[in-house]
Order: sequence, then C-alpha cells, then structure tokens
Amino acid sequence: MSASEATHSIATVFGGSGFIGRYVVQRLARRGYVVRVAVRDPEGALFLKPMGEVGQIVPLYSTILNDATVQRAVEGAAFVVNLVGILAEKRRGDFDRVHHEGGGRVARLAQAAGTECLVHFSAIGANPASRSNYASTKAHGEQAVRMAFPNATILRPSIVFGPEDQFFNRFASLAQMLPFMPVIAGASRFQPVYVGDVADAVLAAQMRPDAAGATYELGGPRIWTFEAILKYILAETRRRRPLVRVPLTVARLQAGILEHLPGKLLTRDQLRMLGHDNVVTPGMPGLPELGIVPTPVELVVPAYLRRFRPGGGKREILPEELKGTKADLPP
Repeated sequence: MSASEATHSIATVFGGSGFIGRYVVQRLARRGYVVRVAVRDPEGALFLKPMGEVGQIVPLYSTILNDATVQRAVEGAAFVVNLVGILAEKRRGDFDRVHHEGGGRVARLAQAAGTECLVHFSAIGANPASRSNYASTKAHGEQAVRMAFPNATILRPSIVFGPEDQFFNRFASLAQMLPFMPVIAGASRFQPVYVGDVADAVLAAQMRPDAAGATYELGGPRIWTFEAILKYILAETRRRRPLVRVPLTVARLQAGILEHLPGKLLTRDQLRMLGHDNVVTPGMPGLPELGIVPTPVELVVPAYLRRFRPGGGKREILPEELKGTKADLPP
C-alpha cells in the first residue's frame, strides 16, 4: 500500500505507547494512516500525538482481555498490530491471559471486523513444550492467532535494543550501582535487533504479499554471548567492574525472592529463558527476507549509553535524527 493509498485508512496498534509501539506508530503516521493507539492508559499515550498531524494519532482505551474494547479498537481498521506482551506475571495465569487468550481475541475480532492485515508479535523461543511459561504461552498465542486469522504475519524478535530499551540500559544502570557485574548463564547467546528495524519489519509485512501467513524471526547482524554483552556495556560506560559468575542454584534462590518484590528484577521463569539461546533459527526468514538490512549494536548503543559514564557524557546524535523530520524519533 502506497502512502497515498494509506491516507485516511485506519491502523490500530495494541500496546502502541510501549518501547516498540512508539516506533511503529511513528512509521504508520508517516505512511498516512490514522492511527488508533489501543492502550490501557490513553493519557499516558498522549506524547505520541505530535508524531502526526492534528487528529491523526488517537489514543484509545482498550485491553486485549475484553472483547468489547478490542472490538471497538479494530472496527473499521484496515491494519492491526498486536504488540502486547508481558515479561512477568502479577497474578498466576497472566501469561496465558495476555499472550494466548489476548492474542487470539485480537485475531478473532480483527477477522470479524474485516481487517485486511494483522501483524502479531511473538518471540524467538516460542515453544508449546517449553518449561518457561512465557515461551509456552507465546507459542499458544501464535496457534490461536493462526486459527482465527490464517493470513496474519507473526514476528518473533530477539532482544530488542534502542534508546528506551530495558536491556542495555538496565545493565548499564546496574554497572553504575554495583561494585561487580553478576553473570547468569553467561554462555547463552543473543542476537540483539534494533527497534527501528523491528518497526520497519511491521510495515514491510503489510506491504509484501508473501508475508501473509508467514512467520519471521528478527535478529541483528551479530550473535553475542550474554557475557560478551556485559563486557561491551562496561567498555561503553567506561566502568571497571569484575564479572562474577553466579551459579544457577544460587540464581534460582535469588529469583525466588526477587520475583516477589516490586519491579520483579528477576523471576524463575526469566531464569529458565536465560538458560536458552535467543537467536534466529537457521533457515527461518527474517529481516533480509523483508528487505531490511539489520543495524549493528555498535552503530546505535554507544549514543545512549554515554550518560552512564562517570560524570555523564554528552549525547551523540543518531544518524537519522539529522534528517530534521517533525517529531522524529531515532528510527
């Protein structure tokens, strides 16, 4: 669909005010869509409005746990994106309610509303047989989406990085506070993917006929071990911290305590996920098949980790910020 064809078409983005969502909303607005940002806190999504023209971006109350609010959000929408996901449960069963039931609900009601294209976000490692509730419910969510909306495009990203991420920023913050860096499952491999590339994948999936009904795993150009990532963060923040390997038995005890504290810094389910590689499966289509050249960590991360250096650091300008587009975010 061209920009002119998209003008006045409606796109609904569930979870549009989150880390990935804001980049998706920005790109949809540039494409000319009227964008409904379906979130539980519409006031918290007002910061997105300057990314479009007056009235182009519309925060809307919706929860994927409720048929009526989902139906209202998808009514008349040509394009629907479901980004909603959680990393930890507040109540037992939240993973299933959000990833499985919620994902299926969005797909079912989008199909009933006549939506032309649905992009559903899952995760690398989604597996119905996984011991991790996060990974198993992600897989069940995929199955529910496929049953209700067979032509949906499913995207499975690895760890997503960008200025607002909760990965590089979190460990850089820990390096500020702790005299050492704890390493759990340091040999586990990750394939960090840039948030701008992930958002571009959403638009590419909508543009390409061959993406209908397909599943893509999104990873960056380089595979890192967890330990290598921590060393890189320490180097970029200019922090000298010894790496201390934490045995899994000790980590399990710590997770059992931390998962009951506010913020849930580490849960036992997250620990199960850390024990497995988070990289693109060989042979699976990904960013290249969507026509996107993956962005290296080294091109983006240093600019936003500078602030964690001793004494702070002047922020570097990211490449596409030089374009001067109104209300641009770094891509």
